[in-house]
Amino acid sequence: MIHNLKINSEYFLPVKEDLKSFEIRKNDRDFHVGDFVILNEFSSEKNIYSGEKITVKIKYITSYNQKKDFVVFGFTRV
Repeated sequence: MIHNLKINSEYFLPVKEDLKSFEIRKNDRDFHVGDFVILNEFSSEKNIYSGEKITVKIKYITSYNQKKDFVVFGFTRV
């Protein structure tokens, strides 16, 4: 499965710099280990997409200590 997700610039940059390797998301897309996620940078200040994107592959998922219907997934860049 491939998921296209919006990610605010403040969170996109650490992914781009290999500092951040996880996302906390509402599990409304039924994420699974092995799924691919395309993270599309979004500027909430300008209310536009930058056009930059990063593709990652989910390697771990947990809902431990999360709000109802939320998960944390760990990923590696592709």
